[in-house]
Amino acid sequence: MPIVPPDVADVLDRILAFLRGIGLPVREAAVDDEAFLPGIRIEGGGLVFDRARLRWPGDLLHEAGHLAVLPPARRAAVSDDLPGHDDVPHAGETEATAWAYAATVAIGLDPAVLFHEGGYHGKSASLVMTYAMGVYPGAHGLVQAGMTASGTTAAQRGEATYPAMQKWLRE
Repeated sequence: MPIVPPDVADVLDRILAFLRGIGLPVREAAVDDEAFLPGIRIEGGGLVFDRARLRWPGDLLHEAGHLAVLPPARRAAVSDDLPGHDDVPHAGETEATAWAYAATVAIGLDPAVLFHEGGYHGKSASLVMTYAMGVYPGAHGLVQAGMTASGTTAAQRGEATYPAMQKWLRE
């Protein structure tokens, strides 16, 4: 059942509160037009956003996912468009997307905030449907990274399973 998103400012404030609450550095500052995404930069393992240029607040969650799935030392060294992290197991695009979806659920936002019409190479509607059906690309990598649990065995042990997260930041 989708949740109707409130106005954009409220959505942004909720996202910012969540990211700061899990310990991910986020600050507001000017971001030039050369940024990888409109109004967002990654700097020193944290997010920098420009409220005036930010087009899609859900992009903050996706970029936060890229940071969150990296081990702490790698996370702290990351700036801009995340080059050179293909060698980190379970820290790819699908894991970042799965992390961002879990964050969207935890915040109580409509998945369309994350999977907006301007992103995901025209596959946003398909991703909304995929996740709504309980098919979670990238969740297995989050399990392997020790950030969440999945499956009936975990549920039988009383562990919350994906999209609930045990750890928001990889250790």
